[in-house]
Amino acid sequence: MHAPAPFSSPSSSTVSSNDVTAPQPRMSGPTALVAEDEATLRQQLVEQLSQLWPDLVIVGEAADGIQALRLLDELRPDVLFLDINMPGATGLEVARQASGKSRVVFVTAYDQHAVAAFEQGAIDYVLKPISAARLFTTVQRLRERLAAPPARIDHVLSQLSPTPATAAPRGALRWINASVGQNLRLITVDEIVYFQADNKYTRVVTADGEALIRKSLKELVDELDPQQFWQIHRSTLVNVAAIAGVTRDFRGRMLVKLKKRDDTLLVSDTYTHLFRQM
Repeated sequence: MHAPAPFSSPSSSTVSSNDVTAPQPRMSGPTALVAEDEATLRQQLVEQLSQLWPDLVIVGEAADGIQALRLLDELRPDVLFLDINMPGATGLEVARQASGKSRVVFVTAYDQHAVAAFEQGAIDYVLKPISAARLFTTVQRLRERLAAPPARIDHVLSQLSPTPATAAPRGALRWINASVGQNLRLITVDEIVYFQADNKYTRVVTADGEALIRKSLKELVDELDPQQFWQIHRSTLVNVAAIAGVTRDFRGRMLVKLKKRDDTLLVSDTYTHLFRQM
């Protein structure tokens, strides 16, 4: 489904990922982020929440999973309303990042397996189309749970993960937080052209720039999908999809040419076997 552009609701104090540059000050009432890629349903949920929970402050609305992740990191809401099926990153992927940080409420079409897992794990959910009566029950439970810290829900989310045949390897990174100057940027791994060790940091190079992270290359090797990122040198990991081809320099050393950058990357002899099919 095509994700609509973020919008501002007249009934709430709304912040989109385009105009948030720093975490907002804590509000007097509990805060919430609503992530739903269907604009009509998102608006409906925001309006019903304003009626059923007047002191709840909607601090942000997201139209896709990537935007939800950015706003989750920037706004740190007390409650997170999440559609399960969103473009960019699914609601389950966003929920993993929210586990232990925000109270999660899934907004979903009926799915017997998912609903059973939610009820067993005491996770709140609202079925589409949204019922005011059901939402009222959820609001009452959320009010009670605000007195305690957000619970970790990893055990329930693991039951709802895609099967191994269709999923990336367990624990494979899908996005990273990287420093760009004084700012923190959320970068999906699909955007990354290559990683390169640089003293105490690792450079994260995309088609249009670069950032720094403190995670070591060894840690990245363990956490990234090996089908998507190849280690070609002790200091370099490259996104296979970003490789345009290989060549050799006058010394006979193999070099990787990239599709969207002019850089060339040196391939150690240890890893030249990766390119035999090219």
